Amino acid sequence: MKRILMLLCFVACMFGAKAEGEKEFTVLQWNIWQEGTMVPGGYDAIVEEIVRLKPDFVTFSEVRNYHNTNFTARLTASLRERGETYYSFYSYDSGLLSRYPITDSTTVFPEKDDHGSIYRMLTEVHGRKVAVYTAHLDYLNDAYYNVRGYDGSTWEEIPIPTSVEEVLKVNDASLRDDAIRLFIEAAQKDREAGYAVILGGDFNEPSHLDWIEETKDLYAHAGLVIPWTVTTLLEEAGFIDTYRTLYPNPVTHPGITFPDDNPAKEIERLTWTPKSDERERIDYIFYAPHEGLRLKDAILFGHEGSIAYSKRVPNETQDKFLLPLGVWPTDHKGLLVTFAWE
Repeated sequence: MKRILMLLCFVACMFGAKAEGEKEFTVLQWNIWQEGTMVPGGYDAIVEEIVRLKPDFVTFSEVRNYHNTNFTARLTASLRERGETYYSFYSYDSGLLSRYPITDSTTVFPEKDDHGSIYRMLTEVHGRKVAVYTAHLDYLNDAYYNVRGYDGSTWEEIPIPTSVEEVLKVNDASLRDDAIRLFIEAAQKDREAGYAVILGGDFNEPSHLDWIEETKDLYAHAGLVIPWTVTTLLEEAGFIDTYRTLYPNPVTHPGITFPDDNPAKEIERLTWTPKSDERERIDYIFYAPHEGLRLKDAILFGHEGSIAYSKRVPNETQDKFLLPLGVWPTDHKGLLVTFAWE
């Protein structure tokens, strides 16, 4: 009960300030697992959670537009019926919602053969120009699975690699780094034009800030310290990892976003490595330093528990969680970040 009251207080403080008119805005990164279709009642749960949290922006992963529909158009219509006005545009694989009118939208990295996507939108928030990008990066050549003894494209069991070079060779055969380089190029133009730039996404790749000396023997890292490519590229381009900035210690605050211990699904549907521990932080919100823009809060959104070695495991970290209302529509945890204008 004490934990529930603390979480309710956290949410009240987090959203109450915005309701009083302070110059804040929130961004939610959310992989919704094939539009919530993998869980009974998943779509309605997506609607209910957005109505509850009222995020200013949502960066979605796994938008599929099933049956020739427009998922984000359907979602904005459902939210309108609940009294919430959101704007969006047609996209596939990743998607965006905005509480602010969209002045422009573009495709940065088009989806092809399920190798990921990146989209961009422009708007104004409290009179400030903001560019929001959404990314769902290539899930193939997913080399952090190789470290766990599973091929990162077929998920068949393989020998565990013994060198960082071997892992990165597999990793960089993906199109994740190609996509993020195009993002950096597009974002630089927005930054030069005076926009604050924010990127949310499921990267399908860990962070170099998480695979360090202190974690090499945790979560089946096989004793390896790995400078993962995508987050390294973003850091070199000046982008800031919101969660790891607020919680710099990956031992006490690993920030795991996959897999979520979703009680609505059997364990074998929640893990890709039944004989290993794939717990990983792969969902992120990054931003570029911008005059007057301040990172304020970040909280994981989902169940506290996860899956490891085909077992449901409780959370033993110091991470903070915003718990679901009821039905949880996905196998990921989301990430909710609050920014403020000074």
